[in-house]
Amino acid sequence: MDPGASDTPPNGVENTEAHRGHGSGNNGEGKWAGKAEFRLAMAGMSMGMNAVCHFPYMCFFAGGGAFLILYLIFLCFCGIPMFFLETVIGQYTGEGAVASWRKICPMFQGIGIAVQIMVLYQNLINSVFLAWGLFYLFNAFKNPLPWVSCDNVWNTDNCRNHSILNGDWSFLYNVTPYYDDFESNLTFPETPSDPENEFWNNRVLQRTDTDMGSFGPLGKLRGELVACLLLIWAACYFCTWKGVRWLGKVVYFSVAFPLFLLLLLFFRGVSLPGVWEGIWYFIYPAMNQFEDIIRPSVWFQAVAFVCHTFTMSRGVLTTLGSYNDYKNDCYKDCLALCILSSVVSVFSCFVTFSFLGFYAVDSDKTGHPLYEDDEMMPFTLYLKVISAVPGAQFWAVVFLLMLLFLVFNNLIMSMDSLVTALVDMLPCKLKRMGRREVLVLIMVVVCILLGLQLVTQGGIKLFLTYDYYGLPRDSSMFIIGLEAVVIGWVYGVDRFYDNIEDMIGYQLFPMLKYCWLFVTPFCCFAGVALRDRYVFPTKVSFLVLCMRSLLMLAPMICVPVFILVAFCKDQNNMTTSASDLRQARPHKPRLTLCNCIILRGQTPTPKQPEEENPPTESTSGV
Repeated sequence: MDPGASDTPPNGVENTEAHRGHGSGNNGEGKWAGKAEFRLAMAGMSMGMNAVCHFPYMCFFAGGGAFLILYLIFLCFCGIPMFFLETVIGQYTGEGAVASWRKICPMFQGIGIAVQIMVLYQNLINSVFLAWGLFYLFNAFKNPLPWVSCDNVWNTDNCRNHSILNGDWSFLYNVTPYYDDFESNLTFPETPSDPENEFWNNRVLQRTDTDMGSFGPLGKLRGELVACLLLIWAACYFCTWKGVRWLGKVVYFSVAFPLFLLLLLFFRGVSLPGVWEGIWYFIYPAMNQFEDIIRPSVWFQAVAFVCHTFTMSRGVLTTLGSYNDYKNDCYKDCLALCILSSVVSVFSCFVTFSFLGFYAVDSDKTGHPLYEDDEMMPFTLYLKVISAVPGAQFWAVVFLLMLLFLVFNNLIMSMDSLVTALVDMLPCKLKRMGRREVLVLIMVVVCILLGLQLVTQGGIKLFLTYDYYGLPRDSSMFIIGLEAVVIGWVYGVDRFYDNIEDMIGYQLFPMLKYCWLFVTPFCCFAGVALRDRYVFPTKVSFLVLCMRSLLMLAPMICVPVFILVAFCKDQNNMTTSASDLRQARPHKPRLTLCNCIILRGQTPTPKQPEEENPPTESTSGV
């Protein structure tokens, strides 16, 4: 081993921060208790609602077979490489999303800040979605289910209690892809209407205004939804307040339980009449839409969905990886998790279409077109189908519990990532006994206050605005492409390969190197360039335009701002990594292509005194 890789400085005094940077910790307080905890936590992030509920939707409507082919291609050349990259950065540096990028390349610390802003948006969206789901769960214990009939006080004269399928599949083609045209997806049908949609609009949301061009009065707070929101955040607090040691125990149940429920739904679905019609209707168009493979929008949907499903560009994978021991073989873990997540996604398609097949065969009346948008589909279309199954009350509870746990896993992991980033940024002030519990409480209160506006009668407008403009898929793809560029062309992919070999004990397959250098940046940046251009509506208020612009620009502006900060602070060391990062071969060129040295070896910048942490505490103990 090169002397530069030593854990102990020449003066013989052990550097606790360097030890922390190696991901080993000084007392194990901030580490996973076992590999199973890490794997389950990562599975909870990669096998969420996107993989289980949205994948069948995307696979069917975004090009069928073309989407499946492109999904698998981008999984291999973009998904797996970047899933591993974000994870191994955390394990290598032993830091959260912000501090890890500051150590890797100070110039691009803004990447870490940007992803944490997006995590905050994601937490608001997930918490409100969970509040809706919890409200549905409470109502699912009523007999009959309140969303299956038109005999309730919230139903209108336009409500029609009838089947919509007539034994065919035309209802599916009336589902408009959410991300294709945001504005046109915001008109809700007036006549006739289904009881499921009326329960959603008139009972859950109690919406009073359908004009999305302006926010206008948000209306009253929905007391029942506020109570559900408080319950969700209380559960989130007690799952994350003690850090990774407590979180590691929670995931044993929170991740395994929804997968068990999905298996229950599968066995129920395949036992229903019409199951093969449903599965065949999923497979047949998937095998006969290959001409769509030349459509640029299908390329964008495929690469964006891969990035979105595996929760990349959020910093959560980096945080979860930072709790690993330095010598953990996270490459095999990441590879297995990506494959498993894809298998679960395809498996969920068979579950979904087995129920749809039963619903199509069981129905004998012609109905009107459905309107669904992507976010509300689990509460409308899915529950509509499940409500037709014998024993609907039980299966509705099973489905809603599965949905709640899938999203809740994302929420607690994202909250832990956000808190960890703050602690790693200010370790001297925040990493003390009892400080984490207070910090988590403060963050929960802030999120509750921000989320209250989303559980008003007009809160659905803000929810969709946060989701579409705060978390646009092209912004996520841009961040992912930038991460690959920084590691490949700034930090040096050869140096990164050497660091990984030092951690896992063997050389990686060379394909990853060229994915980070060329393929992944090209896929991400080309996907952004090829996506359908958004046409700004004409009837939108100035306030709405300002809010949308602020939500979109807030994360992205962090990157150039911190580049400027690094330039003003020390332009000679803008790309120099921190001195406490363990370098396996510090004098070797950082990047070599075709026997030509592109980036020479780099001398780490000395660590500044103000960056040092308390000598007796591990910075990763969050």
